[in-house]
Amino acid sequence: MALSHEEETPSHPCRSIVVMDDVFCIFIGTLVNVADLRHYYGLPRQATEATVVVEAYKVLRDRAPYPPDQVVKDLQGKFAFVIFDSRTSSLFAARDRDGSVEFQWGIASDGSLVCSNDPNIIKEACGKSFAPFPPGCIFMSGSGLTSFDHPLHKIRAMAREDDDGNICGVIFHVDLFTRLHSIPRTGSASNWADSVTVEGD
Repeated sequence: MALSHEEETPSHPCRSIVVMDDVFCIFIGTLVNVADLRHYYGLPRQATEATVVVEAYKVLRDRAPYPPDQVVKDLQGKFAFVIFDSRTSSLFAARDRDGSVEFQWGIASDGSLVCSNDPNIIKEACGKSFAPFPPGCIFMSGSGLTSFDHPLHKIRAMAREDDDGNICGVIFHVDLFTRLHSIPRTGSASNWADSVTVEGD
């Protein structure tokens, strides 16, 4: 993960790094509802946006099954972030639905995933194997890329070509015609529905 501090003003830094309980977070941007989120997660007034995001991630991790799209939907503002959880060796990344801040990802020559807000860093590390992180999306280790506005629809990659017709990356789009398998219903309501079906047969 690479973070550039170019064009950042000292009076209001919009990029921050925080480490809490073996969770590393790089946050870029601002959250307009940070005061509400501090209150919701029981954090002090001094808690930064990155701290709030780490706390939201820990709720997602520790209170499973908690839908990740709901966690990110609560974040209002212009942002992108990358979280690495060293305890579980997992990655969690997201970008706001408008793609308001610069955020790129790609594959380095050794096969490593590279994430950065600096296009020069990503080009040097990945050559042509990079693309903008898709707006309105979440990436989680083990489950891949999903849209937080359309969590039940598949994300499709489409090849991006340069002026010479060579493939130089991918662009991701939500396929609204392909639904992902949802989690089966559980609980008394589901059991009642099943019993009605069985009795009717």
